[in-house]
Amino acid sequence: MKNKKKGGSAPKGPKGAKKSKTYSLNEDSFFSTESKKRRKIDRDEIESDSDDDYGVVGSDGEGGGEEDEEAEAIEETADEKRKRIAQEYLEKVRGLARREKEDEEDESDEEGEKEGARDSLVAKILQQQQLEDSGRVRRAIASRVQKPESTDEFRISVKHRQSVTAVALSEDDFKGFSASKDGTILHWDVDSGKSEKYLWPRNEVLKSHGVKDPQGRATKHSKHVLALAVSSDGRYLASGGLDRHIHLWDTRTREHIQAFPGHRGPVSCLTFRQGASELFSGSYDRTVKIWNVEGRAYIDTLFGHQGEVLSIDCLRKERVLSVGHDRSMQLFKVPEASRLVFRAPASSLECCCFISNDDFLSGSDDGSVELWSMLRKKPVCIVKNAHPFLAARKNVEQKDGDRVPNGHIENGDHTSQSYDCSSTYSWISSVTVCRGSDLAASGAGNGSVCLWAVESESKAMKPLHDLPLVGFVNSLAFAKSGGFLVAGVGKEPRLGRWGHISSARNGIAIHPLKLSSDDTDNF
Repeated sequence: MKNKKKGGSAPKGPKGAKKSKTYSLNEDSFFSTESKKRRKIDRDEIESDSDDDYGVVGSDGEGGGEEDEEAEAIEETADEKRKRIAQEYLEKVRGLARREKEDEEDESDEEGEKEGARDSLVAKILQQQQLEDSGRVRRAIASRVQKPESTDEFRISVKHRQSVTAVALSEDDFKGFSASKDGTILHWDVDSGKSEKYLWPRNEVLKSHGVKDPQGRATKHSKHVLALAVSSDGRYLASGGLDRHIHLWDTRTREHIQAFPGHRGPVSCLTFRQGASELFSGSYDRTVKIWNVEGRAYIDTLFGHQGEVLSIDCLRKERVLSVGHDRSMQLFKVPEASRLVFRAPASSLECCCFISNDDFLSGSDDGSVELWSMLRKKPVCIVKNAHPFLAARKNVEQKDGDRVPNGHIENGDHTSQSYDCSSTYSWISSVTVCRGSDLAASGAGNGSVCLWAVESESKAMKPLHDLPLVGFVNSLAFAKSGGFLVAGVGKEPRLGRWGHISSARNGIAIHPLKLSSDDTDNF
């Protein structure tokens, strides 16, 4: 008798048993082309039919509709969410194009022609925005800036007790933020000038938010603020100063929500990456650190500077531009973990900003404004004595009221002895660029803010107008539309007290800019 093999075939069932069902690839849900949301709806319909057959309690559907809607919202995939957001943005742009086209079209036009013209305008707007965001095209705003009239002057709209050190604007240009040396942080409306103050919490609350004990000879935390930055979505405001911490605030409630320790020196500059939650901070400890605001976490530290980091800037790409006291400007490429070093002829670079992904602007303590290109290690254009200081301007006093007097000297002594470009008053303390355009501005303590036209083809800088403003211009910010310029001014420089202008006023000054056309808000 032969032995049965182990692991043989399973015993056959009874004769009346049904055979196991075979599945095809078309019936497998993995190979289905329908979305999860559609399949879930089909399953819900099958289950509801079975409930009706068996008479389950509550099958009349009175309370099941809300649950189905909630389940469908939860089951929304990432692709469906991206599609929904894109459609909402497209409808927003179509609404803008519809309003513009209504002013130009005649009533006799047919509806089909109107829709076609609007769609073409929508495509043009989207293409223009994509080119501007990528840095491949610039808006020609500088050539449209009209010469300021006698009534177009800087007006002090927000007052501070001490010198203003930082200014930031929201993405929609409706709200502004400013900070001063006394630790005051204000949130103000651009049109009305109405301001609201950010209140520092108690020490116990600060420690619970991550603040460490003071280091060195300091016995308590300093509220001296040196830098501000607001996120692209307008939700977060970051501040940094002498206490070596980065403080995170909620702009909706004006409450302190987090503190980031880690720097071993004062935090001198801050910037957000456009369209992201990444925050970059520069410090006197010669480092640049990267933080994740949404995750409340530290990411990385960028090394390379041999002196204090004084200013940083960032666009949409993960590239950080920084300048320091080591006579260098460095471009950190974060994903590639590399950097480019640009050497300046001046003794120290004080400020910097991006013009595009390949062009930069900087100001130095010898009174020069430099234009840089990523293809060259040295400036492609240098404007020396950009802010000359006239000895006769020392007698300029500021009047009472909200207007700043005209700082131009009509009949003063213009000999070479009257100019002093190496003094503290001629140091370039701030530079800024109207985003995606060829319009730039620089500020110092010589009594005026200079507007510049940056020519992309010839790589040159052309002076436009001088806007009178008494005091040290420690921070500048353009409106995205180019409709106005905001300056943070004070009696003392931002990073020290080596200069003093008693006739200046501490506060926020706004200067309107008139453009030759009325389409300043199209993009």
